[in-house]
Amino acid sequence: MLEARGIIFAYKGHKVLDAVHADVERGEVVSVVGPNGAGKSTLIKCIAAIHKPQEGAVRIDGKDPLVLSRREVAKQLAYLPQSLLCRFPVSVFETVLSGRRPYFSWRPSRKDVEKVEQIIEALALSPLATRDMDQLSGGQRQKVLLARVLVQDTSYLLLDEPNAGLDLRHQLEILETVAALAREKETGVLMALHDLNLAARFSHRILMIHRGRIIAEGTPFEVITGERIREVYGVEAQVTRSNGHLNVHVLRCAGEDPQTPAHGL
Repeated sequence: MLEARGIIFAYKGHKVLDAVHADVERGEVVSVVGPNGAGKSTLIKCIAAIHKPQEGAVRIDGKDPLVLSRREVAKQLAYLPQSLLCRFPVSVFETVLSGRRPYFSWRPSRKDVEKVEQIIEALALSPLATRDMDQLSGGQRQKVLLARVLVQDTSYLLLDEPNAGLDLRHQLEILETVAALAREKETGVLMALHDLNLAARFSHRILMIHRGRIIAEGTPFEVITGERIREVYGVEAQVTRSNGHLNVHVLRCAGEDPQTPAHGL
C-alpha cells in the first residue's frame, strides 16, 4: 500500500492541505477530485516528494521513502506531472527511454529498449518516435509523458491530470490503459482528475477534496452525489446510473433561476 498520513502543506502562510490522509493499494485506481485550488495537485506532489509537507508522512509498502535511495524509490513510484517544458531537442523515443533510468547506469540494455518499443506501440506513438518533443502538440506530449512513467514499471503511479490536453477519444484511451495496468499488473494508481464522469467510470474509490480537506471517501456511487456537488462545486447537478455507470449532468450554478439554460460539463 502507498499511504499518506496527516499531510499538512502551506505555501506563503496559506494552508493548502490540512491533515490529509490518502492511500492506494496494489491493483486499485483511486481518483482525487475537487474544484480548482482544492489541493489535488499539491497532494499528489507531496506524495511524490516534489513538495515537502510541514507535517505528515508517506509510506511505500510500509517503508519511509526518505530512507531509501532515489533509485529505489523510482523503482516503486512513478509521477506524471500535468505538463513538462522541453527546453532542448530530445526525441520521443529518448524521452520514453528516460523512464528506464532507474534500471541502468550507463547504457540501456536490450530489455530496456524492447520495453520502450512496446509502450510506444501500445500508445500508438510509433509515428512520432523520432520526432523531437518540442514539435508535438500538448496532447501528444502528454501521451509521451504517460509512456515514460508506464515504462518505469513501478508498483505505484501518481498521475496529475493524465488526460489533460487530450481530446475525448484519447482521454478514454489513456484512462483505459491506466485501468488495464492496474488490473493486469496490480499497479496502484492515485490520480487527480477534474472530470467526475471519467473519475467515476475508471476508479475503484474516490477522494473528494475541498479547501484542503478530504470531505468524502468511498466508491463513486457513495461519494459523487448531487448534494456534495452543490456543496463543493457550487452547481446543481443530476446524478444518475446507466448500464452500471454513474453519470453527472450539470444543470446550473447553485442559486440560479431554474429557467436559466443548462451549462455543459
